[in-house]
Amino acid sequence: MQLQNLVDQPNKLPTIPKVVAELINSFNAEDVAVPTIAKLLASDAALSAKLLRLANSAYFHVSRTVGTVDEALRMLGFVMVRNLVLGNGMVAAFRNTKGMQLPQFWRYNLYTACAARWLAHHNGDNGDKAFTLGMMHSIGQLQLHAVAAAEIQPLDAQMNVLDAGRADLELQTLGFHYGDVSAALGEIWNFPSLLTNTLREIPLPLKATTFNRDAGWIHLAAWRARVEVLELEDEAIIASYPAAVAKRLNLSSDWVPLLNSSATNKIFSGKVADAAMPPFAELAAGLDAMLE
Repeated sequence: MQLQNLVDQPNKLPTIPKVVAELINSFNAEDVAVPTIAKLLASDAALSAKLLRLANSAYFHVSRTVGTVDEALRMLGFVMVRNLVLGNGMVAAFRNTKGMQLPQFWRYNLYTACAARWLAHHNGDNGDKAFTLGMMHSIGQLQLHAVAAAEIQPLDAQMNVLDAGRADLELQTLGFHYGDVSAALGEIWNFPSLLTNTLREIPLPLKATTFNRDAGWIHLAAWRARVEVLELEDEAIIASYPAAVAKRLNLSSDWVPLLNSSATNKIFSGKVADAAMPPFAELAAGLDAMLE
């Protein structure tokens, strides 16, 4: 199987809603015409309703009801609105992908995005960009299953698509991994090279020529999302922690109390370390509307 064959078949590329395509084009625009985007969003009644539901969710802690798309854009900012619409558009584009547990897969992507945003923001990096990358980082898996189901099925039988070792297995078997496919799709959709390069490096960030902090945040966030979605036991959580990536990011283990013996004791006494990341019920509150 050749990587290019997965993305050079127009009839097998996911169909992206018009508004999502416009938002993707805005990645490379020097001046984004926000009123134009607002009008485009407002023309899609279902998407507008979902965006307003998201804007009023507990995630954003709004002090008043957001009633229009214009208000949502002003309050949330164009980048976050774009992230929300992109996430929803990706779910819609791959809705009929066979051979995968899609609810679990998209919950994992959403949790990765939320954890990446928190990690990047709390460490002085761009949380909005991390959210975008988190939502997009594993769409290559969907394309693999959509176009090459027969070739991928033996790999699925051997290892869960969300497993930490999946990228290495694909690299050994196919000569590329899902991150390469995600990046190839990003190039077709005209994502900036900085984003596509990061998508390519997320699964194995330490193998890149130059360490990419954004790829590192998404890689760590994916581990945390995997822990939650696959309901890993404590031993597996600790064993699978990408400590070498965390070290490159100068990140203390306090963000996951289980990884720190003193913090673990605080959990048992009912006090979680202040540095710990909030639970996903708080981080992703209301954003599950993107998955519908």
